[in-house]
Amino acid sequence: MHRLAITDLHILLVEPSDTQAKIISKLLRSADVNSVDIVKNVTQAKHEIAKHSADVVVSAMYLSDGTGLDILKHLKADEVSNTIPFMLVSSEGSISKLEQFKQSGVAAILPKPFEPIHLERGLNASLQLMNTEELDLDTFDIAEVRVLLVDDSRLARNHIKRVLQNMGIQRITEAENGAHALTFLKDQEFDLVVTDYNMPEMDGRELSEFVRFNPATTHIPIIMVTSENTESAHMSNIQQTGVNALCDKPFESDEVRAILSRLLDH
Repeated sequence: MHRLAITDLHILLVEPSDTQAKIISKLLRSADVNSVDIVKNVTQAKHEIAKHSADVVVSAMYLSDGTGLDILKHLKADEVSNTIPFMLVSSEGSISKLEQFKQSGVAAILPKPFEPIHLERGLNASLQLMNTEELDLDTFDIAEVRVLLVDDSRLARNHIKRVLQNMGIQRITEAENGAHALTFLKDQEFDLVVTDYNMPEMDGRELSEFVRFNPATTHIPIIMVTSENTESAHMSNIQQTGVNALCDKPFESDEVRAILSRLLDH
């Protein structure tokens, strides 16, 4: 199977400022992106997406007729376009506003202005979503690994599931929160739990404590996915509950691949 490279990508850039559009498109071309189309708003972006003419959408947050979140949700709501990676470029500092993008399956969030290293990481994260490469494990057949995926956001679950499926994981059971996950844990066996931290009814910490202290499940590795700073003292305390790995949102393939190799091949 042909693996896409950065030079293969056709980027749709959504940016209302002519000056910013020129700066970003120049940076994209410096990163070896050869094809960039530029539009200014949500309506124009939807029109271009309908033509199936983009591999990746790169968008500002604030547009004249809406926001980048409108474009992201439009992409995710359509079966044809829901696999197109979306990258946000924004100077927005509000955690709650950025959280909406993280929960909706954004591939990468780039600061504005961004450095070439930010762009390279975002493009690579997008490529990882489009290219499939089965994870080779010594102690498991990756297709037989049983994963319990727990997140109250359907869009976030879809994004994480896609990353896992690209690595060859096929047996994925989805739960909307920790309480829902318990109904599966009581009746089924799993090799891995991937859980969000912030959830209603029962959050990721409570679920992790149940898994770790229940004799029937104590052996199951746990990856906690969070949009909070994984280096914070708060998240370090969470890890003391028996979580095996903390993973940032957006959920990036390279990081997840390394974590899975460490947790499952031991």
